[in-house]
Amino acid sequence: MRERERLPVRAVLFDLDGTLADTAPDLAHAANRVRADRTLAPLPLSALRGYASHGARGLLQAALGITREHDDYESVRDAFLGYYGEVLCERSQLFEGAADLLAELDRRGLAWGIVTNKSERYTLPLVKHLALHPRPGALICGDTTPHAKPHPAPLLAAAKALAVEPSSCVYVGDAERDVTAGIAAGMRTLIARYGYFAPDETPDRWPADGSIDSLAALLEWLPTNVAHRAQ
Repeated sequence: MRERERLPVRAVLFDLDGTLADTAPDLAHAANRVRADRTLAPLPLSALRGYASHGARGLLQAALGITREHDDYESVRDAFLGYYGEVLCERSQLFEGAADLLAELDRRGLAWGIVTNKSERYTLPLVKHLALHPRPGALICGDTTPHAKPHPAPLLAAAKALAVEPSSCVYVGDAERDVTAGIAAGMRTLIARYGYFAPDETPDRWPADGSIDSLAALLEWLPTNVAHRAQ
């Protein structure tokens, strides 16, 4: 089989939830705490996992059928976020192959970073818990820039932090907004097919450059050596 054409990039940017880290167990636990407040039985992880990349909005709709238009949405969301803050580092872990992948990116001379819509107060302790090595060269949270994804601002901020042109970056994520933001930022995009997808989502229709079924598979898309990393 012919070798895949490698993307001409110097840096890799990752979404966090559902792409670099499996955070669904802790998010689902928080959603079930909210259900318990309403004397509802817990839902299995399998029923909530596909909504984990959509944050409080997606999980509360899946767990309770509550949307942002509901009168109780804000109070329920605040309760969910409080419960999540208590457990965000209990069950979350890196996806299989993450440590080896990051070490290989370093060996190949590729810079890397994280761009997430998760707010800083949750992202920073989670990233510390995950003990990433090497450390990300850029860490952009949902409240780092005035706009969150699908706006391109967070991705552009990450590229600037890495001192790499946006056109030399690839963004890897498991949500349609990741592809939208990456394209708007002028970056290549790849879909993490092992991530979180709700039943009504159609990632095959998203205009990404391609997709990967595991973190290890990302290496097939990347240069084997970047001779000079921008300083």
